[in-house]
Order: sequence, then structure tokens, then C-alpha cells
Amino acid sequence: MVSAASTFVSLPKGFIPVMLTPFLETGKVDYEGLSALTELYLEAGAAGLFANCLSSEMFELTESERLQVTKTVVDQVAGRVPVVATGTFGGAIPEQARFAKRIYQTGIDAVIIITGLIADENEHDEIFVSRIKELISLTDDIPLGFYECPVPYKRLINSMVLQELIQTRRIVYHKDTCLDLEEVVRRIQVAEGFKFGLYDAYMVNAVASLKAGATGLSCIQGNIYPELVTWICEHYHDESRQNDVERVQKFFVDSMDVVHTAYPIVAKYCLQKRGFPMSTYTRRDVGTFTEAMQRQADQLLDEIDVIQSDLGIVNVLKKNLVTPLK
Repeated sequence: MVSAASTFVSLPKGFIPVMLTPFLETGKVDYEGLSALTELYLEAGAAGLFANCLSSEMFELTESERLQVTKTVVDQVAGRVPVVATGTFGGAIPEQARFAKRIYQTGIDAVIIITGLIADENEHDEIFVSRIKELISLTDDIPLGFYECPVPYKRLINSMVLQELIQTRRIVYHKDTCLDLEEVVRRIQVAEGFKFGLYDAYMVNAVASLKAGATGLSCIQGNIYPELVTWICEHYHDESRQNDVERVQKFFVDSMDVVHTAYPIVAKYCLQKRGFPMSTYTRRDVGTFTEAMQRQADQLLDEIDVIQSDLGIVNVLKKNLVTPLK
């Protein structure tokens, strides 16, 4: 096997949220709110942050907004945790490489590649691998990561493809959405010995993935109950608390439908109801957030309060957050 020696710093174990973008009711990005939201994730125990992602409504942001959103997060974090951000938005590979280098200059720790924007759905893995290698060759020594984003389509990177690309020693992060625990295990195994982290997005497999060796979780649930996602990352292996671990894992499974309803509106609504000053405005068309959906979300919030109280988890929204940057 090729040596995994690298100058890159491994991304940390734990929860890396896929960040929301707060908007004003006018539709403009609420940069002050974004700074405060960044602080909220950190207070909740995030080990890193994924800015400018699908949850951030990245496809609805202009190029300059993508850069400014990412820079706002980096400035607020001020080096406390690593920040990664999407840097590929389609087009010819040299064009994608140019923007990847631009967003890396905001101070992030790795540039994330959207797998579905590298090759079309009907193109073979050989083409995908060839274009990734071209992108790698055009982006100097920038650390890179993969996001199996469902938009424009979900292109999964199987373990054999991942094994080939991991040999470049440039891939440090993978947001996994394959939903297949056996494949997750294979991906973890082929990356063994490299400075690489697999972060599962599928919370049905949260505990199982962590026990199998996943570095952490990067899930949309962290935009509703970030404290619980952090808690599971810290306690999944605690033998004395396996009853609690099973309870939280069951809650993740039971709440899947509500969490995915009219997302990210539901997440913004839940944070607002929990006390975070955020508009539910979204640019992305995700349908109407109905009164029935609101009632389901309210019930979910009640369940969160009970579980967190039982487990002794502090509600970060009741703490004094750092004043956001002006």
C-alpha cells in the first residue's frame, strides 16, 4: 500500500454539521445571523463545520454569496475547529478547479466535491475517476472531500473507487449517503491508514456506523437537535450507557420523517421555536410547511426536551452565546 504520509491534518472525530444559511425576510443572506448560528453549532459541541452545502441552499446562492457565507463562518470560528465547504458547481473540470481554489482561499481546511457534478448519471466510474484525478492535478495540494449529494443526482462512490482515489492522499473527508452499512464498513476499511474521515449522514445507521469505525456524523438532524448528535458521537461506545444510546438511536429512526419534511424550513422552524432568532425564509423550493407539519415539529421538540432532560444534556439555546460579528 502507498504510504499515507501527508502534511494534512486529519479531521476530528465527532459531529460535523451541514450548516443552514439564515436569510432575512427580504431574501438577503443574514450574515449576522450566520455568525450567531456558527456559534450555536460550536456551543453544541461540533467537531467541525460544513459550510456552503445543500442544507445551506448552496445552489440558490450566487458565487459571491458562496464565498462570503464561507468566509463568514471561517472568521467566526477563528481556528477553533476545521471548516470544509463545497467548491465544485459543475462545468468543465478546469472551471471547477478555479472555484475550488477561490473558496479554499477563504481559509477553509478542505474543499468538498459534489460527486454528481463530476460525471453524468449514465457515465461510467472510469470517467468519474479520470475527472477527479484531473481536478486533483489542477488544485495544487488542497485537501479535498466528497459529498454524495442528492442534487443533481446522487452519485455513490463505491469502496473500490474510493480505494483508488484515497491513494492520492488528497481525500480527507467523505459525507456518506449510501444508506448501506455493509458498504460503509468496506469504505472505512479501504481508507484504513490514511488521513481520511467518513462521516455518515444516515442516522438510521448512526450508532452502527460509529461502532464500525466512522469518524463521525454529518447529518441534517444536527440542524434541529445538535446536542443529541454530539451526545451520540461521544457516548456510542460507553458500555455503561447502552440503554440510553439505544433510546437515542431509536429516536433518530422515529423522527426521520418529520426531519425530512419541507427541509430546511422545518429545521429553521425548530431552531426558531427552540429560541434561536432565525427566519424560516428559504430560497429553495421545498413545498409548503403546513400547520399539520408544524404540529408534528412541535411534538418532536417536546420529545427532544424530554430526552435531553433525562440524559442531562444542556440546551445550548439557554446558554449565553457569543455575540455575533458585526
